[in-house]
Amino acid sequence: MKNIEDITPYGGTQSDKKGEVAQMFNNISARYDFLNILLSMGIDRIWRRKLAKEIKQHQPINILDVATGTGDLAVALVRTKAKKIVGVDISEGMLEVGKKKIAQLNLEKTIELQVGDSEQLAFEDESFDAVTVAFGVRNFQNLEKGLSEIYRVLKPQAPLAILEFSKPTNWFYRRIYFFYFNNVLPFVGRMISKDARAYSYLPESVHAFPDGLKFKQILKNVGFKKVKLRKLTFGICTLYVAIK
Repeated sequence: MKNIEDITPYGGTQSDKKGEVAQMFNNISARYDFLNILLSMGIDRIWRRKLAKEIKQHQPINILDVATGTGDLAVALVRTKAKKIVGVDISEGMLEVGKKKIAQLNLEKTIELQVGDSEQLAFEDESFDAVTVAFGVRNFQNLEKGLSEIYRVLKPQAPLAILEFSKPTNWFYRRIYFFYFNNVLPFVGRMISKDARAYSYLPESVHAFPDGLKFKQILKNVGFKKVKLRKLTFGICTLYVAIK
């Protein structure tokens, strides 16, 4: 099985991954939110609320949302009562959609979206009370480098919360899940997004991602402590929470 860093949207090399990910999300940005709701049947909203509830316990004043995309998690994080939420992403197309959404919700004073590279975060050390990532760590060109940057900008004792797709262990749910992920999702995604590769890259990257205990160990290797994981919806998604 390939390493997650070797899985790229359009078949380039590992060094091409960052540019290809930005291109892919720019291509599908206009239809991304609609496809999210359609393909997940709205379950992704429940997952984001669970993450926000976890972060709220830490009473953060300022939060960084890495790989924010169209800002759905940033919006969900408003319920934490944080004074400032900064979302960064490498896709300008996704951010433009997100900015319109935030304006419609009158959340401009709380949420700020900006272009940013997860592996070169433009913030000083120990700047944030919490960092979050929803379905974005699979897309890092260098997984440990991105996580190390997150560790750097977190304040001591502050939490990192990550939502990421995972592989169910139960054989019954696993078969249903992979049939949907490998057949239905790519077909529907391709038809609606008009990008032939974007929704094939998704299951490929999920297959390659070191989920569960493997990812927990990677977080520990970077320096995080008290790492816990919580499987959601039969294990098709996992919420990871780690403390600096």
